[in-house]
Amino acid sequence: MAAKQAEQALVERWRDVLALHARTQCEIDRALTEHRLCASDFEVLDILARGSGPDDCSYRVQEISERVHLSQSALSRLIARLEKDGLLERGMCPEDRRGVRVSLTAKGRALHGEVLPVQRAVLARMLT
Repeated sequence: MAAKQAEQALVERWRDVLALHARTQCEIDRALTEHRLCASDFEVLDILARGSGPDDCSYRVQEISERVHLSQSALSRLIARLEKDGLLERGMCPEDRRGVRVSLTAKGRALHGEVLPVQRAVLARMLT
């Protein structure tokens, strides 16, 4: 009986985590609507803005996919849309010609700087 209760408590805890994630994601989406972004768009911009070094703000698409919770096809569509909007650019990987590197444009960096405080305010409100 105690094992069943522990299992049920674990399931409830998991559902609470999922509910918090869903509510937070929706709040971020709402807050970023006026900037014509959604939470997933922002995550990609944020990853690219915080590259591994001051001069390296590009990532292989595969590296981005390991950090965002999207399918490969959904990420590809998102990247194509952000590229069409002039927020990022794609280029060939010098180390692997089959790979694609993605980086922010000046417009993408400016928009990221503008919406960063908005996204962080939502996180602070929802997670504290």
